[in-house]
Amino acid sequence: MHASARFTVRYGEDLRFAGSDLPRPRRRRVATRHGPVPVWEYAPPALAGRDDAPAHVHLHGGAWLMRHPFMDDWWCRYLAATARVRVLNVDFTAAPYAVFPRAQEQSHDVAAWAAGTAPVSVGGFSSGGGMAAAVCLMARDADSFTPRLQVLGVPALDLASELPRGAGAISPSLRALVRAAYFPDPATRAHPHASPLLAPSLAGLPRALVLTAERDTLRRDGDDYATRLREAGVEVWHDVTPGVDHYFLTEDPVRARTTMARVAAEVSAALG
Repeated sequence: MHASARFTVRYGEDLRFAGSDLPRPRRRRVATRHGPVPVWEYAPPALAGRDDAPAHVHLHGGAWLMRHPFMDDWWCRYLAATARVRVLNVDFTAAPYAVFPRAQEQSHDVAAWAAGTAPVSVGGFSSGGGMAAAVCLMARDADSFTPRLQVLGVPALDLASELPRGAGAISPSLRALVRAAYFPDPATRAHPHASPLLAPSLAGLPRALVLTAERDTLRRDGDDYATRLREAGVEVWHDVTPGVDHYFLTEDPVRARTTMARVAAEVSAALG
């Protein structure tokens, strides 16, 4: 999956609404508790090279099985160009070369590093959305930094529970593979950093944008998380894209323009 992802992953190509003219992202190496991690920094020309400029830390999807941050190149370019922020696309380690909690801890440490010099938001899609939620929990519990916003796109937030029956793109067989490869110890699957939905408390977390899809088998995760966040006193904007499965933006590119613009506006406002 690592080797083939760059040749097989094509989602998002029809969503390049802005940012195609940005320079090639700058490759950086950030120290973490698991060693240096590559980070690809997208920035409008006016912010290039400025570590004090606001930054959105993005965590790509791929079910913890694909190490391919460029699957979300379209999104990183769009957000950098539209929200006028730096976007740090984290090249965390995936299975089978890592197991939980390595990717989550690498992502937290990159976000904490960025927050040392600039205001930071955190987000991701699918497994990356679940990790963004975990990073915010880790930051709260360790008092390491304070994210201004969390963007959770079709997030995987409960690895301990079984998926609901259905014909969605995220199937029980894929869930079984993810568990075997990245969460091989069943005892870890209910840990809040693996399954943020199961965290005892969600109080004190940053404002959240929770994006779910009507037919996605992961929809329950996002819907329930949005409810729990509100119950904990966290501000939430919860948007459900009707009639689509897990690849919610590419399945409805017309509506995606509105969704993406709202997220960019929220990131811009949160980071000031």
